[in-house]
Amino acid sequence: MSITVTTWSLEQTSPADLAPAQQPPADAGVRIVRAEIPGPEFNRFLYRAVGADVAWTDRLGWTVEQWREFLERPGVETWVAYERGTPAGYIELDGQDEGVVEIAYFGLLPAFRGRRIGGHLLTWGTARAWDLAERWAWRPPTKRVWLHTCSEDGPYALDNYRRRGFRVFDTKHDAETDTHTETE
Repeated sequence: MSITVTTWSLEQTSPADLAPAQQPPADAGVRIVRAEIPGPEFNRFLYRAVGADVAWTDRLGWTVEQWREFLERPGVETWVAYERGTPAGYIELDGQDEGVVEIAYFGLLPAFRGRRIGGHLLTWGTARAWDLAERWAWRPPTKRVWLHTCSEDGPYALDNYRRRGFRVFDTKHDAETDTHTETE
């Protein structure tokens, strides 16, 4: 059996495009911190924990060295949301050439979805993409922030990106073989 997966590529071309989400209540204990020391094992944990139920597979086979090589690239940053000290989700920025920053990965662990953390984390991470050159002096100012999401990323992903001011610039439909044995 095959299914059609729709992939949307979205972008912002100005910091003014960012439409901030409401922050979680202060008593929720949510804070967002940059993981300043590249940690292949930690990023692998985040990737697996966030992506397990939404079909993230492209990095499952990465070795610790492949993770380290990616994370040590200048302009790559991982920002982690914590709720009362527990990792709740993350956003990974990949500074590319000519002032472009890709939001390579973004998401929450399943137990933390629906608690107003996602919009806040996306707002925070997008703002950090726009000011990436302030932390990496050799980088030109950010001119464009982009990402992609797909129909398997969860029912609210695309709407969350749009509410934060991202605009769709490309849409693709690909048939994939469905390897799931249970109804999702």
